[in-house]
Amino acid sequence: MKIMESAENYLETILVLQNRIGNVRSIDIVSELGFSKPSVSIAMKNLRENGYIQMDENGFITLLSPGRAIAEKIYERHTFLTDWLTRLGVSPETAAEDACRIEHVISDESFQAMKKHAEGR
Repeated sequence: MKIMESAENYLETILVLQNRIGNVRSIDIVSELGFSKPSVSIAMKNLRENGYIQMDENGFITLLSPGRAIAEKIYERHTFLTDWLTRLGVSPETAAEDACRIEHVISDESFQAMKKHAEGR
């Protein structure tokens, strides 16, 4: 289940928007990320063709099981790392920016060890 960082970011954004507003369309992703409509359109086509999302006739995007699994994994890492860095004294803005970079490169083993340590086990 190895995909590009940009695809992970799109899937995470779809998940966050679904949680925030419910039904998500490409224009919502454009607004959230500040990317161009053509860039988002190409990304959605690629995600759709690779079985991560589906789009209905009204343009509403739904995460399919593989896409949801990736989105939830990345979102968990993002929220954990942001919170952890903030608790270490990093400013919330810097913590969120750093978490966004770290979430894509950290191994499952290291992430699980960090979670275990944070939980006091």
